[in-house]
Amino acid sequence: MASSLSPPEEASYHHRHTKRYTSSASSASSTTNGTVESSVSDFVKRPKISHPNYISSSEIESEFSHHDPDFARINNGSFGCCPSSILALQRDWQLRFLRQPDRFYFDELKPKISDSRSVIKRLINAEHDDEVSIVDNATTAAAIVLQQTAWAFREGRFDKGDAVVMLHYAYGSVKKSVEAYVTRSGGHVTEVQLPFPVISADEIIDRFRIGLESGKANGRRVRLALIDHVTSMPSVVIPIKELVKICRREGVDQVFVDAAHGIGCVDVDMKEIGADFYTSNLHKWFFAPPSVAFLYCRKSSNGGVADLHHPVVSNEYGNGLAVESSWVGTRDYSAQLVVPSILEFVNRFEGGIDGIKKRNHESVVEMGQMLVKSWGTQLGCPPEMCASMIMVGLPVCLGVSSESDVLKLRTFLREKFRIEIPIYFRPPGDGEIDPITGYVRISFQVYNKPEDYHRLRDAINGLVRDGFKCTSLSC
Repeated sequence: MASSLSPPEEASYHHRHTKRYTSSASSASSTTNGTVESSVSDFVKRPKISHPNYISSSEIESEFSHHDPDFARINNGSFGCCPSSILALQRDWQLRFLRQPDRFYFDELKPKISDSRSVIKRLINAEHDDEVSIVDNATTAAAIVLQQTAWAFREGRFDKGDAVVMLHYAYGSVKKSVEAYVTRSGGHVTEVQLPFPVISADEIIDRFRIGLESGKANGRRVRLALIDHVTSMPSVVIPIKELVKICRREGVDQVFVDAAHGIGCVDVDMKEIGADFYTSNLHKWFFAPPSVAFLYCRKSSNGGVADLHHPVVSNEYGNGLAVESSWVGTRDYSAQLVVPSILEFVNRFEGGIDGIKKRNHESVVEMGQMLVKSWGTQLGCPPEMCASMIMVGLPVCLGVSSESDVLKLRTFLREKFRIEIPIYFRPPGDGEIDPITGYVRISFQVYNKPEDYHRLRDAINGLVRDGFKCTSLSC
């Protein structure tokens, strides 16, 4: 696709965006029989810049060469990505298990998972190792927390009709989990209606206060507040520190932050956030293979951890959630075991994971603003309220008028233009004239290049020139 930049501008852009991904490379992990032998202390104590060699743009391309080159992959947010070097190490762990499963299970599995938990603990600034459990994904973590809430209703510790407050833009499977665990157990669910597009964080804070008041109506107590850190669709960074403080002032029993897009995408500091529970996938923005996530459970003032249990009951039941989660039967644990090696990978970039987050944010804002300028639309939120994803309005003339339209348009862009991009339908408000009702959610990760977004820009502009309407797409 032809670039919209002049040759000097194009050269300058590529120089800047190649240089920014160069950083000091950490030494490679030593291996024995193809397996990782570095201690966890090596990873967490090693300076982020420890060698003069930088990871080059060609090395980045090689690490993600398994991506389909025919597609503009600008949807890292849905499934994440994993570099080839980590996939190779994952395969080493799989073979290490298969060579001698009994020895691996009895001698290595739990200590190695404990090493991964220690890495995560330091990354998120948790206080204690046993506050961190490794689970499959954020959906599993939500089930663990909501299962405890359901038991509290059934056992009479919570009164029937007490409330759980969550954001209207909570992830679909989490909403279903709330229905399955809370509603069926007699809890009252209050959804906080959030605006979109968002003008400022104050809008969200004000709406959340109203939602809490609604949850407390008729003498109810709010037993749990479920807050997203980064909403999925539409994607907006939520001011969680402020919302957690409000919950504390208003007497909410527990706060659970669903941060499926958290680690590697936004700042994650358990002591600053102050939530009781926090979960994040590592396979979305922290380069892990699918699927692995952590669930943080804050210790109480008396030193205890909440009575949480993994939904899959194994012989480890009753030994604490972290231990229960480390063995849920025979399965592939390799995604959990490569976490220390992933830290090695991200530390090859300047500034480590913090540097990656910063550059991804700057790039996704730049690409979003480029699309807005070309399409004559708007962003879905201020740049400071996005992380590595941002919502960009589609031209009104495309006629996005339903959820069905966005699904058909997404498929059309995938099949005709080889562009993978989520699309959001925003119903028009009362009295709005020609509002923007369709928004794409673009992601930016280290493997992305400007031409990925130029392809999307040019595809949409071509559809506009051709007089395309969503109504022309068949079911």
